[in-house]
Amino acid sequence: MRALEKILKLTEHKTLRAGLFAASTVLMLAALYLSLVWAPSAVGETEAYRIIYFHVPTAIMAYLGFFIVFAASAAYLWKNDPLFDRLATVGAELGVLFCLLMLLTGMIWGKQRWGAWWLWEPRLTTALILLVIYVGYLMLRNAIDNQSTRAKYAAVFGIVGFIDVPIVHFAIKMWGNVMHPVVIKSAADTGMSPEMTMALRVSMLAFLSLFVSAFLLRFRLENLSVRAARVRSGDKD
Repeated sequence: MRALEKILKLTEHKTLRAGLFAASTVLMLAALYLSLVWAPSAVGETEAYRIIYFHVPTAIMAYLGFFIVFAASAAYLWKNDPLFDRLATVGAELGVLFCLLMLLTGMIWGKQRWGAWWLWEPRLTTALILLVIYVGYLMLRNAIDNQSTRAKYAAVFGIVGFIDVPIVHFAIKMWGNVMHPVVIKSAADTGMSPEMTMALRVSMLAFLSLFVSAFLLRFRLENLSVRAARVRSGDKD
């Protein structure tokens, strides 16, 4: 059985969906406690710094969503399998959602750090461009009726648009630490206390579980929608 068919089969597994939802709930509650109560205060920062425990995971989940678009789009152009196109669609929707959350949490943090909701500094600006790119990707999908044409144009758009992801991630190294701080120095040296590192890791796991749960549910809905359209058109295959 192909890997893609296995993914499709997973979306129909009720026990798996329920388990992921339960795990997401437990992990998110644990992340809230560790981030807002258990983790110590940061030296030289107000308590608003704790938003990093949500800002960083949402950024990583946005990257993950857009990587799925990139990989699935390349696979569609190679295999011409509509399932890859659906994977890209779901990845884009979740990527846009988490990218928006990343920007909103960043703005809340920036308000207390810089005294302004928005500054046109490199990482914020490139992140906004990233959001606009993939909102445009979704708009393109809604603007073309022909499924094959829509999938091909969207695939090219999704691949080219991914170029901005590494630009966002490495913006500080490329343009210097103009305003945006370096939250995590490296995998070996996070620059955080062990308690803060633990809280961030649990929060990352919670958001990853949430992402996977939402992805499987949305992908299942996308496939059911296609199946229903085929039934209405008289094609039962």
